[in-house]
Amino acid sequence: MKRPAGTARKVAPIRKERSILFAKFPPDQVPEAAACLGQIEELEVERRDQARAVGVAYDLHQHSLEELESTLEDKGYHLDNTLMSKMMRALIYYVEETQLHNLDAPVRPMKRSQSEAYTHAWERHPHGDHDDTPPEWREYK
Repeated sequence: MKRPAGTARKVAPIRKERSILFAKFPPDQVPEAAACLGQIEELEVERRDQARAVGVAYDLHQHSLEELESTLEDKGYHLDNTLMSKMMRALIYYVEETQLHNLDAPVRPMKRSQSEAYTHAWERHPHGDHDDTPPEWREYK
């Protein structure tokens, strides 16, 4: 996933707190996965053995849920594959990707008024004295 380029100004952190859910089988994935994620810098990890989950907290500038979950899957861990988990995962991936994309977007200046575009178009449109109709045709009755 593309990260915004570093700039000279200080960027406010975007803190995210998520839960990574694991499948029932194989058992005892949570302690191993928590230890694996605990080695990653700038990532807070919390084991939730009863819920078969690992809680993670991170700054979106440093990590994303998609990155963390793909790291776990690459190491052989099995994530929860229910429909609800898949939908929530897809929504979170989309939201985080959109936030990162919006950080790269240039700031657009706001118009001074809502009708500014129409004012400029009206100034360029021929009207009044700019009428090409001959005067004798304008007064024809």
